Amino acid sequence: MTKIATWNVNSLSVRLPQVIDWLATHPVDALCLQELKLTDDKFPHQALSDVGYHSAVFGQKTYNGVAILSRTVLNDVSKNITGFADEQSRVISATMTSEHGNVRIVNGYFVNGQEPGSEKFAYKLKWLDGLNAMLKSELQAHAKLVLLGDFNITADDRDTYDPEGLRETIHHTTVERDHFKALMALGMTDAFRMFEQPEKSFSWWDYREFGFRRNRGLRIDHILVSEALKSRVTGCVIDKTPRKNERPSDHTPVIVDIA
Repeated sequence: MTKIATWNVNSLSVRLPQVIDWLATHPVDALCLQELKLTDDKFPHQALSDVGYHSAVFGQKTYNGVAILSRTVLNDVSKNITGFADEQSRVISATMTSEHGNVRIVNGYFVNGQEPGSEKFAYKLKWLDGLNAMLKSELQAHAKLVLLGDFNITADDRDTYDPEGLRETIHHTTVERDHFKALMALGMTDAFRMFEQPEKSFSWWDYREFGFRRNRGLRIDHILVSEALKSRVTGCVIDKTPRKNERPSDHTPVIVDIA
């Protein structure tokens, strides 16, 4: 069994003890992190090595930053979207060895977009176009591929606590969801939706207005698997427990099992 997880930690310097504690109870084969909010030289390589993980890192001061932690050495590491000029540290890709052979992991912290019609929203759509083109190329080179991370997109109405009230707002627009569908059309499958799931299953809750306690959340952290891996997926779950921590991230881990 290979277990791969994603978690937007919203500052690794703050959340490192929580990550290490979580890995002790959930010894996944690979953990993809987003929103590190630290530079490469500040990354806690030794602390994670001490608990059995190699790290590939693409950091940035104050904002963004992504990393892949793996129990095996990571090869062919690449950073950002090939062919898309970007000053932000949002994508890191690497190949991990597993019992299924090599698996390509593409870990992304997708653009938030702020609000429809804004410059940041236009940047988000261009960024998504760039990611789509890169993923098409990656799939040609790597049949066994996992795309995961904080997508900042709800795939459909099941992924939001208020589908009507939030319709066509950020994370909920038709154009964002069309981009999500375009990634799926490359031959990817939403691992979470391969299985029966509880209603109102979310991965992010606002810190304000008791969002977590009231389950006013969104499912915006996704794991997509390629056709070559789809038949091997045996489960995909959201682990809400870390959201109950003291000083938690506003996101919580999502884990896929590949048998």
